[in-house]
Amino acid sequence: MIKVIMSGCNGKMGQVITGICKEDADVEIVAGIDLYDGIKNDYPVFSNISLCDREADVIIDFSNAKAVDDLLVYSAEKNVPIVLCTTGLSEEQLKKVQETSEKVAVLKSANMSLGINTLMQLLKQAAVVLAPAGFDIEIVEKHHNQKLDAPSGTALALADSIKEVLGDDYYYKYDRSQERVKRDPKEIGISAVRGGTIVGVHDVIFAGEDEVIEFTHTAYSKSVFAKGAIEAAKFLAGKSAGMYDMSDVIAAR
Repeated sequence: MIKVIMSGCNGKMGQVITGICKEDADVEIVAGIDLYDGIKNDYPVFSNISLCDREADVIIDFSNAKAVDDLLVYSAEKNVPIVLCTTGLSEEQLKKVQETSEKVAVLKSANMSLGINTLMQLLKQAAVVLAPAGFDIEIVEKHHNQKLDAPSGTALALADSIKEVLGDDYYYKYDRSQERVKRDPKEIGISAVRGGTIVGVHDVIFAGEDEVIEFTHTAYSKSVFAKGAIEAAKFLAGKSAGMYDMSDVIAAR
């Protein structure tokens, strides 16, 4: 059984992961990290990772950027691999993540969904065929009205996967309202919609002459991200030092 420290255990994602782990015989949360103590858990909760006295095989982090520095220090010192799901890290923190991966296994992904990460692989295959044939590429992402950042990290990750195979001639276009010009064939348009309680919808459109191909991923609940994080933890436990992502998890399945 894989023993997990759940950072951000009392947040929304932390509680979803806690619930799923209760039903998974292969995973056990042995400790949680969270400043908020208003939730009763079946495991001890510490306000800081430095106070944790439980041994674990892997850390799952769904906390906030402020907590990540201490997690990276603990991960390296204790040689405990970490699945890093927190977004919004600074350039300095991203450098620390890379440095930590030289000492211990680190898995970082913009989106933990197995579906999204499979979609990234499919988009690469589609792009190398359709872009040279003159297809325009547009990404439309939709999220709830409480989401602060736009475009979403997932939309950017999808765009990055396309740009990876098409090269640096392609660039991202976020807004066309300030100019009146024809579309550049090298644009990858990225648009954001915010409203209601939409968990997450990402549409990738390849628009060609007289035909359109669309890829759509819809998340109906946060559990898709939680399940992906748990699968990532199972994969990462026992791995040697290095930087991993969800494509490694998918390849190992």
